[in-house]
Amino acid sequence: MVVVALMVTTIYSQDSSKSVINFSGYIEGYYSYDFANPVNHIKNNFSYNHTRHNQIGINLAYIKANYEDKNTRANLALMTGDYTRYNLSNEPLVLQNILEANVGVRLSKKKNIWLDIGVMPSHIGFESAISQDCWTLTRSLLAENSPYFETGAKLTYINQKKTLTTSLLLLNGWQNIERKDGFNAINAGAQITYKPSAHLTFNYSNFIGSVDPDSVKNVRTYHNLYAIYQPNAKIGLTVGFDFGTESKGNWFSPVIMIKKSVSPNSKIAFRYEYFNDQQQIIVATKNSQPFVISGVSLNYDYAVNANCLFRVEVKNYFSSNQLFDANSKNTNLCLTSGISIKF
Repeated sequence: MVVVALMVTTIYSQDSSKSVINFSGYIEGYYSYDFANPVNHIKNNFSYNHTRHNQIGINLAYIKANYEDKNTRANLALMTGDYTRYNLSNEPLVLQNILEANVGVRLSKKKNIWLDIGVMPSHIGFESAISQDCWTLTRSLLAENSPYFETGAKLTYINQKKTLTTSLLLLNGWQNIERKDGFNAINAGAQITYKPSAHLTFNYSNFIGSVDPDSVKNVRTYHNLYAIYQPNAKIGLTVGFDFGTESKGNWFSPVIMIKKSVSPNSKIAFRYEYFNDQQQIIVATKNSQPFVISGVSLNYDYAVNANCLFRVEVKNYFSSNQLFDANSKNTNLCLTSGISIKF
């Protein structure tokens, strides 16, 4: 809770006439039906959002306070829901409801250089835990099996034209708040985001560090690349590719997403994805077969108003191995719907 104390100190040490504190919130309810019909009502072991089958639930709900002035900033967000339950299950109970808790200070009067410390959204990937900020209702296999959040220190530089952003990070681990017993080495990461125009974004992010106790020499390296092209407000294309390595092998995952407006309040999005983890480094299968999956999904969005979004998605996974429930054989069809509100 040191980060929280630091943030409170930062907030109340500033002149309120020169600073802004904003409060916001988000809640996302959903219903999902997995045609494999899992008896325990949990869909699979490689997804960490919208995980409950044939139940109405809350995937993510949070309340957030944001403070910012010219030279300092801070965020505190507390959450609940399926995302919390399945993504932070290995954290101490007192930390499991923290979505964000970070403080930042500007290091230069003339240049846009910031140092942020605490629990932050991950620098890896183009999808976040907040479904309404993503093109599709559910997350890709790539996003579900890479960090949504990270804890550490991040040094960020943004150029004057705001076309280039670079960050260097020291981290507690691969999606960890608290570093586990037996781990002494600090992990590292970097990110470069280049926006040559308002319509095009290129990103490269990486991670390097130990994912096993120090007594075991196993270093993970991870590379995340993506490009987003949105020539206008009606259509967009995202292409991503992630590649990871460890001592016992490697894994990789490409993904393609296309979104298109079909009316002033409606959008559709299509996703194709593939995840190849032959050595089961990231996903351990029940029958010890290689985890190799391709998937397609079609998503429909209807904006009830500026803050409320209704979504429906149909998704099907395919595999040459028996990776799903015995009744589903080599495929896994799932229908998910949800309503989310930002305020």
